[in-house]
Amino acid sequence: GNSLKKEKCPDGSTDNNVFDIRQGVAIALFVKNKPCGSSELPQGSKGCKVVHTDLWGKRNPKYEWLESHTIKNGGYEAIEPKLPYYFFIKRDVAEIQEYLKWPLVKDIFPVNSVGIVTSRDEFVIDFSQNILENRILQFRNKQQPDDILRQAFHLKDKKNWLLKDARQQIQSLDNWKNYFQTIQYRPFDNRAIYYHKALIERDRHGVMSHMLKGENLALITHKREELDIPWGHALITNLITEHGVTSSKTTNYHFPLYLYPEEKEKKPKSGVTLMVFEPEVPYGKKGKQPNIAPEIFEMLKESFDRIPTPEKILYYIYGILYSNYYRTKYAEFLKFDFPRVPFTKDKNVFNDMAKLGQQIADLHLMKSPTLNRPVSKYEGSVSNDTIEKPIYNEDEQRVYINSDKYFSKVKPDVWNYHIGGYQVLAKYLKDRKGRQMDDPRHYCRIVTALEKTIEIQKKIDELYINVEKNLI
Repeated sequence: GNSLKKEKCPDGSTDNNVFDIRQGVAIALFVKNKPCGSSELPQGSKGCKVVHTDLWGKRNPKYEWLESHTIKNGGYEAIEPKLPYYFFIKRDVAEIQEYLKWPLVKDIFPVNSVGIVTSRDEFVIDFSQNILENRILQFRNKQQPDDILRQAFHLKDKKNWLLKDARQQIQSLDNWKNYFQTIQYRPFDNRAIYYHKALIERDRHGVMSHMLKGENLALITHKREELDIPWGHALITNLITEHGVTSSKTTNYHFPLYLYPEEKEKKPKSGVTLMVFEPEVPYGKKGKQPNIAPEIFEMLKESFDRIPTPEKILYYIYGILYSNYYRTKYAEFLKFDFPRVPFTKDKNVFNDMAKLGQQIADLHLMKSPTLNRPVSKYEGSVSNDTIEKPIYNEDEQRVYINSDKYFSKVKPDVWNYHIGGYQVLAKYLKDRKGRQMDDPRHYCRIVTALEKTIEIQKKIDELYINVEKNLI
């Protein structure tokens, strides 16, 4: 009964812990009485015997069961943990064998990292760049004592970060304004960040720099999820990303589509400095090259007689990850490892999936033409735009930000739509509680993007069945 993950019994009732802790509990008994592989083990056994049972429900019945049962009369079920995960609960391992043949996202996009960790979001990130710029001006001001800034902005010295040293670095910058960037902070929620290593704990520059050197796209997804929730941890972006974009419990990974070459200094005997660039690969443009493993290109070329563009490969993957059929079928495996991608050998199916994936990607990048006709409106008679307590009225299909102002025509499935661990529409408003609704049109466009996403996902599910029928 892990209350941190809000675990429940299969019937939805409360699952109590047998100890006074919030973490879930597993009790393992190891019995050493025969060597592994002994002839005395059950016929056909290749190793030690493993048996398992679950106890659900209230604490006292669990105590009674534990006191009245032994290894021999516990009603245990034999299981056979197998590669690669060695489940210690019963799992359909036959199902995973096919799944394990598919490439992991991290192997498709070899250059990747977790998102940015600032360790001081409240100081270095803001809704408004003007407000953030004023903070940095104060930080740079040599007349301001360290103690005043430390107290005003809740900045604490750490073993690997000292306020005094950070200020000196920022004060020494002549081009200090060049470090203001836009960061994807949460789904459909972009904010201003002062992106300089002096203020950021882990800037992930080796990966994020590829988002700043030119036009680029990136896939955001997770390796595992702490919460016991349906999997929906996929989002596309054209920005640098914070590590909690799609979940507050698990760090997201950032997979850029293109890599821009690093400038390397080479000094010949003449003393003249030359700039050396890495060679390009197929589809490289203006010095950039795709961050896609060569074997993926080769595999697709063999099936299609030509190499799809990097964008089309990304959109195909995005379509797959937005299949509810795929998410449900492989739900258990998506919880604790990167998604695996089934590639079809049917060119038409590949192209159709890529087309649907691009439609969802355009919606999530807020550049789809369909967003110019929002399905929702911002209404109400009083000029009070303060976000107080967001409330959804299902009968009216309205999202109220206060007693009078609301967004109309918000369907229940749109209001309840999750990306990763966040209920998107609720999260956006909760993060702005007490602030003015300064851009209601953007919220209307989010509503529209989610409604259209749900519609396209139904088409993706119809197509996905043909993907698994024609696997490479």
